[in-house]
Amino acid sequence: MNNLNDPPNWNILPNRREPGDEGSRWNYALLVPMLGLAAFRWIWTRECQKEIERERKEYYKKHSSLQKDLEGKYRDIITENRRTVAHLELELEKERNRTLSYRDALVSQSRKLVEERRILEQEQEKLEREKQVLLHSGAEGSLYQNCLAKEEEWQKRANNLLKEFEEGLKERQDIYCSLVVPRSQRLEIEKNLLVKAATDPVAMALHMESGLKDIFKHDNYCGNMLNRNKSQNGRLMWLYLRYWELAIELQKFKRAEKAMLGKQ
Repeated sequence: MNNLNDPPNWNILPNRREPGDEGSRWNYALLVPMLGLAAFRWIWTRECQKEIERERKEYYKKHSSLQKDLEGKYRDIITENRRTVAHLELELEKERNRTLSYRDALVSQSRKLVEERRILEQEQEKLEREKQVLLHSGAEGSLYQNCLAKEEEWQKRANNLLKEFEEGLKERQDIYCSLVVPRSQRLEIEKNLLVKAATDPVAMALHMESGLKDIFKHDNYCGNMLNRNKSQNGRLMWLYLRYWELAIELQKFKRAEKAMLGKQ
């Protein structure tokens, strides 16, 4: 029981330390390591912050250098692309001008051939009228018929030769329009046609060599991509073939007339 008459000894007071009690010393002993740990933590945290700051600066430095390199490469690529585009535009303009030049030349040549064809047809009509007159003039008519019959053999050989040139030109134009056949095959056909035109007497009489060179230089017309009909390729070549056909017909009458006059 608490002694109410002796307040200093009430049990509400803390326990009195007995002489020789060492509790306070232990408290100080625990405080020292805790302070050391706190100091170590503060120093470690400060060093970590410094290390983080160094790494951050190093990262920003590398990032800035990389960004500059990428921007430099980007500018170089843009400059190179612009240079390439400018070069392609220049080449495109050259091809456009060349195409226009070819088209103008083709139109001019076509008009020339049409005019020559008209003249040939007029001469053919004139010779036809003369032929009809000679056919009704007795002995001269018989002589003219004989000469004409001989020249018809020449005309048949000339037309056969013209057919060979037509097949060669069709084959040449088909290769020209092809995306897979080598260009060397076309050049070989052109070479053979030019050699024949320069050596065959009939071809030389019709001046076919110059016409072939004109075709090889200017006739670049092709049918659609799915076209397999060789007759649908080319334009100038067909004008020349028709022109040569009329020229053969005209040459037949001129040769017959020359032969008849020689016999008289």
